[in-house]
Amino acid sequence: MLKPILLVSAVTLFAFCAAPAPTIVLGASPQETAPPASSNPVKPTTASQAQAKSLYARDCALCHGESGNGKTDLAKDMQLTLLDWTNPKSLGNRSDKELFHVIREGKDKMPSEDAGRAKNDEVWNLIIYIRGFSKGQPADAQPTPAAPTEAPPADAPKPNN
Repeated sequence: MLKPILLVSAVTLFAFCAAPAPTIVLGASPQETAPPASSNPVKPTTASQAQAKSLYARDCALCHGESGNGKTDLAKDMQLTLLDWTNPKSLGNRSDKELFHVIREGKDKMPSEDAGRAKNDEVWNLIIYIRGFSKGQPADAQPTPAAPTEAPPADAPKPNN
């Protein structure tokens, strides 16, 4: 009689231990543990964008540049080729959710932005701030080609120099 009880207890204990434990972030509300499935959930305000600018200056500008062009000495020294966020096309095919994930988790040599350094709303506002680097820039900002010059006809006399 005791063996079946011990067997059932051991199986139950094993099943309980094998189940993945939920991730709990201390001090974070459920809304702060994962980004929402939709696009950017925050509405920028003057104060939130000032805070995003400060966060960018503190944690991002060293590599990505003050203007977001990605051309910094540190990026060069680390042999990084960073996107030029002043070009509207550079982030055009990336969703805010993707950017949120890259900022939170990090990517390649880029460190993650820990929740202790920036709350989710601050990261969402940071994304709006970063997207603002390309405002006012034409989407097709390509150099204008030089006007073609016509070659003189083959039988034209050559100038004497």
